[in-house]
Amino acid sequence: MFNYYIKLAFNSFKRNPILTGLMITAIALGIGASMTTITVNYLMSADPIPEKSSQLFHVQVDSWDPNHGFNDEPNTPPNQLTWTDATNLMSAKKAFRQTAMAKSGAIIQPNSPDINPFEASIRLAFKDFFPMFNVPFKYGNGWDQQADDDRQLVVVLSKEINDKVFAGENSVGNSIVIFGQSFRVIGVLDAWQPLPKFYDVNNGAFDEPEDLFMPFYLKQELELPNWGNTNCWKTPEGEGFTAFLQSECINFQMWVELKTPQDKQAYMSFLNNYVNDQKELGRFPRPLNNQLLNVMQWMDDQDVVADDAQIMMWLSFMFLVVCLLNTIGLQLAKFSAKSGEIGLRRAVGATKRDLFMQYTVETGAVGFAGGLFGLVLALLGLIGIRQLYGEVLNDLASLDLTMIALALVLSLLASICAGLYPTWRACNIAPASQLKSQ
Repeated sequence: MFNYYIKLAFNSFKRNPILTGLMITAIALGIGASMTTITVNYLMSADPIPEKSSQLFHVQVDSWDPNHGFNDEPNTPPNQLTWTDATNLMSAKKAFRQTAMAKSGAIIQPNSPDINPFEASIRLAFKDFFPMFNVPFKYGNGWDQQADDDRQLVVVLSKEINDKVFAGENSVGNSIVIFGQSFRVIGVLDAWQPLPKFYDVNNGAFDEPEDLFMPFYLKQELELPNWGNTNCWKTPEGEGFTAFLQSECINFQMWVELKTPQDKQAYMSFLNNYVNDQKELGRFPRPLNNQLLNVMQWMDDQDVVADDAQIMMWLSFMFLVVCLLNTIGLQLAKFSAKSGEIGLRRAVGATKRDLFMQYTVETGAVGFAGGLFGLVLALLGLIGIRQLYGEVLNDLASLDLTMIALALVLSLLASICAGLYPTWRACNIAPASQLKSQ
């Protein structure tokens, strides 16, 4: 029977191509707009490291101004650490894995005369950065504890920089001049683009990963510049680079890997004891307010999915509702034109249930076609987003199987819901009155 209803639906489409086309277009426009915004929001809020996101925690301690909370919010600790706190917490080694980190930059001077010097971004981190965040390697690997302790001039290159400077060859063991210093290449990353870039959402949650990775203490050794957000609640005591490092200015992030809830509780106790010890030294004038947020909690806390993106999603749903209201009007017009046919079918024995099933299948077919057309429009919308925001959103602005299935289900449900009232009206047409008029 279902196949028969499908055949009747296609015959109906052929008899009313303009009305059918308008209904399909209305649904497609609503689905296209809503799926574009749903996809972006879905991928922006996706878990970037699901295999261990519940074990990775961002460390916050409230070292801020006693008179004004961070961002003027009384109960919110700063989203970054001072150099003093980052190095003290790393020295304690109280977590299974831990890494303080910061963003910087320098000029690379390639050995080849065919490549001009260029500026590159740097991620300063500790050896645990790579296993903590499951960073893939194409050649070599990260550095060891000795390199951290001895402040060795070693570097891990991104795949893009290795392609540019070494033509994509295995460059492990080669030297590269950065910031006027000769660094030994010990590793090259494979393609890696966590979205969002959860390990440093303060400096661009959807920015590309850094070009270079090197030991954290080279920040002090080479006096590397500050990149990204730097905030101070009081002026450093003195001038120069050392004064900044010893100040209450925040420019550093820290993550720890804690395997169990008991490990988290123990680390929080350690943080509280650390802050209390610092209070005795005259620091941390605010009440005790430390936080350990896992990956998803941290992204939610930092509003990685912007409010305007969510507003756009709800506006697109409202547009879908408007499109469905138009579809209801078109369905009513179509079924009104078929009142004679409906009356005849009722007169020869078709039940209301038969008619309801027939026209529900017909509206479902319209919805399915609208969903397919809507997917094309959504893809065009996502291509437009990629063109607007650049290559970093290539993975973000794309439809996966989940989104394709959602689009088709949404279009089917929406069209069937839009067709309920017109179908009910059609099923209640009095056959006698229609037969008299024929």
